[in-house]
Amino acid sequence: MDWLVSTAEFLVNEILAVPAFLIGIITAVGLIALRKSSGQVVGGAIKATLGFLLIGAGATLVVASLDPLGNMILGATGAQGVIPTNEAIAGIAQEQYGAQVAWLMILGFVVSLILARFTPLRYVFLTGHHVLFMATMLTIILATAGYNGTVTVLLGALLLGILMVSLPALAHPWTRKITGDDSVAIGHFGTAGYIAAGAAGRVVGKNSPSSEDVKLPEGLRFLRDSMVATALSMALMYIVMAILFMVRAGTEEAFTAFAGGATGVGNYIMQSVTQGLQFGVAVAVILFGVRTILGELVPAFQGIASKVVPGAIPALDAPIVFPYAQNAVLLGFIFSFIGGLLGLAVLSVWLNPAFGIALILPGLVPHFFTGGAAGVYGNATGGRRGAMAGGLVNGLIITFLPALLLSVLGTFGSENTTFGDADFGWFGILVGSAANLGAVGGVIVVLLIGLVLLGLAIMFQKKAVDGRWDPAPARATQPAMSVTPPSSMNATRSYKKIPPPQGAPTPPPPMK
Repeated sequence: MDWLVSTAEFLVNEILAVPAFLIGIITAVGLIALRKSSGQVVGGAIKATLGFLLIGAGATLVVASLDPLGNMILGATGAQGVIPTNEAIAGIAQEQYGAQVAWLMILGFVVSLILARFTPLRYVFLTGHHVLFMATMLTIILATAGYNGTVTVLLGALLLGILMVSLPALAHPWTRKITGDDSVAIGHFGTAGYIAAGAAGRVVGKNSPSSEDVKLPEGLRFLRDSMVATALSMALMYIVMAILFMVRAGTEEAFTAFAGGATGVGNYIMQSVTQGLQFGVAVAVILFGVRTILGELVPAFQGIASKVVPGAIPALDAPIVFPYAQNAVLLGFIFSFIGGLLGLAVLSVWLNPAFGIALILPGLVPHFFTGGAAGVYGNATGGRRGAMAGGLVNGLIITFLPALLLSVLGTFGSENTTFGDADFGWFGILVGSAANLGAVGGVIVVLLIGLVLLGLAIMFQKKAVDGRWDPAPARATQPAMSVTPPSSMNATRSYKKIPPPQGAPTPPPPMK
């Protein structure tokens, strides 16, 4: 049986957990279903894979740019506590529960496809690394609650499959408000934060102009280029935090915030400027990757929709919405981080002393990706004020929920990291609390949680999504920004072309 376990672990860890490979496979399946030639299948699959690798490259650059900024912020504030990092806690759990996580993820993906095929929830969740993280969290919760391996895998797989089709449906009216059509859905376990951001935007955003409608004097028109505006804003943030860190901790400690250190105050400041500019480059790479993958994946999904899951909609990672409101991404990130600082203050002053709840430090990576997406959702329903409010609400959510989640992670709750995004928090707390009710009662309540979520999602799909409910009727829906399929694919559905981001390289021409 060792070979069977090894095979499952290989499929999960080396293929299904790598979004680029998973996207390439799905694209190939769609093109095969459309009866494209072998050359078109291979070319489309490779191009879609390269698109996701571009997103990954941009994400790596973002993390590299934010790491020294995070060190400076912690040094400037003197805060200590738990930093939510999905990759870190998943890596720790893999050592003990790797095989169970692998089987749970595979079976969960199968369950999601079955549900997509036979229920109105026609979403195919393609964010492979987030599926791995959720599979890991469910394994930790159920295993540490005392369930054996078989129950953990089967029960966890059912819950995972339900989540993978339900959450994209629950967020889809807001996603459609952003994209202008049904070509893509959000497939990311920060969905609760995005829905909350959209709701907050509607509350505060009456008559607020869109974050993209920036009116600037002639001398500042260069700031309309989103890459320039992002890079300049981040460079200023780096300089301010670098100076505060240096004043509080001294030059020697401040210099070590950068890899390799700095050789003087001038060099230290200029390294800060460079990191901020590199952040702008990273965001441009992500946007280019999004457009590249949409150019292949969306048309290919017609094949899956017609052959495998009728009406299938690809549910993709959070950066998929970034191109629709690039200024809102920056606003959402900044205000999500502010929300994280406010949440940390509440934890420090009240909840930690009174109840012993852990201090959750604002990690810049989750605040950028989920906060940026929350800003886009808030902007769609409430314009500029909505983007700021949406980011703020998201920041508070991903601060308080991870703090409460630690109580249901068993021995893993004592680690200095935890799962960070919104859906890990609320769903983990529900499942963990139910699982601790006992062997029989716990399983029954956990199953009820899953069935209730599935029922609510189906009801919401029929009434709100299929009924074309508009979450912000007072605001115009953004123009559709899906892509024109390659001419060789002869797609029957109409797609509008995404304009390239200002300052970003133009995507390669369609495959001939």
